[in-house]
Amino acid sequence: MWSVFRGPVAAHLNWDMGAASLTSSVMLFTFVFGLILGGYAQDKLGPQKVTLTGSILIGAGMILTAFVTESLPWLIYVTYGIIAGFGVGAVYMCSVATMQKWFPDKRGFASGMIVCSFGFSLVVFAPLANIMLSNLGVSATFLIFGISFLIVCTACSLLIKNPPPGYLPAGFTPIKATSSNRQFSPKEMIKTKQFYLLLFGILFTLPSYFILNPVFLSLGTVRGLSTELAVFGVVLTGISSAVGRLTVSWVSDKIGRKAAMISISVIILCATLLMIGSESILFLLCIMLISFGFGGSASVYSAMTADSFGTKYGGTNFGLIMIGFGVSALIFPMISNRLTIGGSFTSSFILASATCVVAIILVLLMDDPHKKSK
Repeated sequence: MWSVFRGPVAAHLNWDMGAASLTSSVMLFTFVFGLILGGYAQDKLGPQKVTLTGSILIGAGMILTAFVTESLPWLIYVTYGIIAGFGVGAVYMCSVATMQKWFPDKRGFASGMIVCSFGFSLVVFAPLANIMLSNLGVSATFLIFGISFLIVCTACSLLIKNPPPGYLPAGFTPIKATSSNRQFSPKEMIKTKQFYLLLFGILFTLPSYFILNPVFLSLGTVRGLSTELAVFGVVLTGISSAVGRLTVSWVSDKIGRKAAMISISVIILCATLLMIGSESILFLLCIMLISFGFGGSASVYSAMTADSFGTKYGGTNFGLIMIGFGVSALIFPMISNRLTIGGSFTSSFILASATCVVAIILVLLMDDPHKKSK
């Protein structure tokens, strides 16, 4: 949702747009640390305590952001980027890992449902944030969001729990031949080739999204969209991301994780190449396809991690895989800023297209435990 906040926050703090965009990268990078540490903590302490802590951090980070002033603008990196970003990562990881334990027979679909709700939040909050920013200003908007998130997320976290030991859904018998029958500890996982293929696979799949995310509104207006249509485009990206998170994971249960992951990379590759010269409605279509691939990758990589390494240490293991997500979110917008000349993103899109080709090669080298189990 930072694409909505970016312009008003830049004006509020008297920042240039590049400095404001960096906040998104800091938050996404810190989000990964929340995934790792939150995943590790929930493996040890259970999801309730970790989601409660993460919920408090989300609310506190948003509330503190409301009080950041022009005299100390860098504090927004701490309040929104680090504190809130870490909290979001912890809550996200606990939710995904817990859902996979409750639905081992439909792991892909279950993961998709959780990450779908995560992506769909953009559909709800982007237009609401835009209205509030226009009518109430930056500080009041962050304060209201922060208090609301603190109350709602804290209340929900108290209801989260793991299934009892040995739990299996009625009528479900796990297939002993699957590699997920073995529960890899993080130390065991990082010694495998599959870990590095997954980590770098997600790193090279997502640059297009991370390049576009912080500049979507401004680039959209350059490409022929009205301000209103550009804001509506943010909503469409949220819908596309949510649809990708749900459908790709469900399809991967049927066709295998590798086939689904390759399909995502191909979709993003084609949309990124079209993005070079796209305008108006074609621009919207391309960003929707890239968002679809972004959402789909979140769910299918989570399911692939659980298939490959089991669910016992799922929180920590997937958090470590998501280091690739965080690195991609941090470095590719920076590289794009250097490649962008006179407002042209052609070089950035060519680079992002090339990374998709690398991702496809990495996926081809992976094992597909889910496919083997059929």
